[in-house]
Amino acid sequence: MARPSAAGRRGRPGFDTIPRWVVAVAAVGALFVLLPLVAMATRVDWANFLALVTSESSVAALLLSLRTSVAATALCVLLGVPMALVLARTTFRGQRLLRTLVLLPLVLPPVIGGIALLAAFGRQGLLGHTLELVGIRIAFSTTAVVLAQTFVALPFLVLSLEGALRVAGTRYEAVAATLGARPTTVLRRITLPLVLPALLSGAVLSFARALGEFGATLTFAGSLQGVTRTLPLEIYLQRETDPNAAVALSLVLVVVSVVVVALTLRTVPGRAGAS
Repeated sequence: MARPSAAGRRGRPGFDTIPRWVVAVAAVGALFVLLPLVAMATRVDWANFLALVTSESSVAALLLSLRTSVAATALCVLLGVPMALVLARTTFRGQRLLRTLVLLPLVLPPVIGGIALLAAFGRQGLLGHTLELVGIRIAFSTTAVVLAQTFVALPFLVLSLEGALRVAGTRYEAVAATLGARPTTVLRRITLPLVLPALLSGAVLSFARALGEFGATLTFAGSLQGVTRTLPLEIYLQRETDPNAAVALSLVLVVVSVVVVALTLRTVPGRAGAS
């Protein structure tokens, strides 16, 4: 009789629990993801790395990206939590269509999102024209960067939180309601604490998506240094004039993204013990 593996004795299944060909294909998939990143790291000009990533334009782009991504994440939480609650806790005609439209930016090419935002908030846009009359200009401003990032990142929070709300069910909320708790109290004391890990995970994913946003930002906000030129836009421009700087900045963005993904995995229940 085969002896259990060390991993199995610790309560974790070992590689002997799945076919070897699955492990082989998984290894190929991992190499497919890792190889380009390793190749990029080999192209970094390490001797001048600090000088490349601390230039005035690079630092301005990084700080702008961080500021706008934090603002976009806050907007995602502010708008996404109510949207997820409505989609998960109510039933109404047209709900499926609404969910489809809310999640559309997940599959929509970012440049199309930028064109749509420009049509809505541009100087001659649906709302932008009215706002222009009262002196509020959104397109090609830092506000436009935040709106573009929010547009593409919002579905990540809604999707994460809606799924968690459906899994959590309504049992505890129903008990609290029968005890006389008001809906807002139930939301604050029962619902949100139950799905807090999913909320944090969705917020971190939204931040990561906002930080890496390129197409919608370029189309809707343009590329003005210190105003709308985020780190992805800076990398794109540096690629044409200083490839070494582009590679170095790309590595910085990769490191930040790895940290964000690691934080996301730590907020998912059951992942801490598997790491």
